[in-house]
Amino acid sequence: MQLNVFKVSRIHSRHLFISSLLFLLLFIIPLSAVAEDQNSITTLRQMGKAFASIAEKASPTVVGIMADKVVESSDYPVLRQWPFTEPFNPFNDDFFEYFLRPHYRRRYRNQPEPRQQARGSGFIISKDGYILTNNHLVEGAENVTVSLADGRELDGKIVGTDSESDVALVKIDADNLPVLELADSDKLEVGEWVIAIGNPFGLTRTVTAGIVSAKGRSGFKVAEIEDFIQTDAAINPGNSGGPLLNLDGGVVGMNTAILGAGVNIGIGLAIPINFAKFVYPQLIDTGSAVWGQLGVVFVELTPDLATALGLEEDTKGAAINEVIEGSAAEKAGLKRYDVIVEFDGQPIENGSEFRNYVAMQKPGTKVKMVVIREGERKTITAELGKRGAGEQTKLGQSDITEKLGITVEDLSDELAKRLGYEGLSGVVVTSVEAGSEAKRKGIEPGMLIMEVNRKPVENRREFDRAIEQASKKGIVLLLISDGRSTVLIPLKLSKK
Repeated sequence: MQLNVFKVSRIHSRHLFISSLLFLLLFIIPLSAVAEDQNSITTLRQMGKAFASIAEKASPTVVGIMADKVVESSDYPVLRQWPFTEPFNPFNDDFFEYFLRPHYRRRYRNQPEPRQQARGSGFIISKDGYILTNNHLVEGAENVTVSLADGRELDGKIVGTDSESDVALVKIDADNLPVLELADSDKLEVGEWVIAIGNPFGLTRTVTAGIVSAKGRSGFKVAEIEDFIQTDAAINPGNSGGPLLNLDGGVVGMNTAILGAGVNIGIGLAIPINFAKFVYPQLIDTGSAVWGQLGVVFVELTPDLATALGLEEDTKGAAINEVIEGSAAEKAGLKRYDVIVEFDGQPIENGSEFRNYVAMQKPGTKVKMVVIREGERKTITAELGKRGAGEQTKLGQSDITEKLGITVEDLSDELAKRLGYEGLSGVVVTSVEAGSEAKRKGIEPGMLIMEVNRKPVENRREFDRAIEQASKKGIVLLLISDGRSTVLIPLKLSKK
């Protein structure tokens, strides 16, 4: 009898255990999952409220900018006059050319200069009306109109522009304006949340969010000095000049460009705000900005190049392949094949970083560099020179710019590979002056000048000499390639 009671008790205990386990599975675990879901939703709500709070505070500081510009044109209008590049010719024959082309020409001849309205964004940085925006938006504008969040439209005065960084400063006559705090873009980390605000396609104060996809992007020919923040926050035409904000509501960048066919594909580029912080006080003082210059031509130190120079494969730095005559670098004793591994106490990770370290020092600043020369580390002190507007890191080209309206640089192996000029020789166009004859005749950055007055040019020095010789005749004939075809372009030389 006692044995049966014991068995029943054991069976009852087992049933109780199983029932308790089922209760846990059926009730407690789902409740835990629900609690986790609720926590996730709460986190998302908090993030959404954070975005909303930033947008509420920052949006009133973001302005719309409309810049009126005169567009250089010839007798034959192109995209801006017609919805397509040329009038439609269904037969592609001389009949259309004979009867319609003369009328097409007469229609636009002796017309007032065509005008363009560039639209973009900016943000207020002082209560008395200083506004940061992009240089490419307002450069050369005859009139600038600024639209405020409260509905007012005010005339804007261009205080100064800087083509090197693509930063410009505009001033409006107003007081007690809301302002944005400028953060430290050097502290920005890849993967960090950022918010872009601007006026894409005229949709005022549009807010988008994303992350920092990368830092230190360059090589886009958007500006002379590039160190872009890459973000997947949606940026579209009209966002140019608007702020890129961190989660504290501070400006970490100025939205400037996008990759793709004119619309957002998830790759937006913003100028680090530290660039603007370096530039805008100078724009207030003088209307322009000056940057430091060392006077070297350098290449990235790749593992292969490091090995060839007798260094460890993983050595980081910038390898010098040319020292400019009369430059700060020459005076300091830098030489070809030197590898700069530290600049002013900062280790050099890549060439773009080195270039920016140099540029963001004022001319006359004395800096210490650590270089590796023939396997030995040396410390060299240089007093930086002045980098002028439109001047390349490689060589100062103010004379050539005045004569032709362009600047050029040597065709390195890296450039040849990137631009599709492998096997060719010449100099690469790096910038074209707005309104110049070179611009009107279709010369663009990235094109390769192969010959000057029927003679091949191998480098910048040969190009300079050829232009000087051509100055006596007042005209020069250039053989230019865009990677697909070549064209002969004659240019008149300025008498400056």
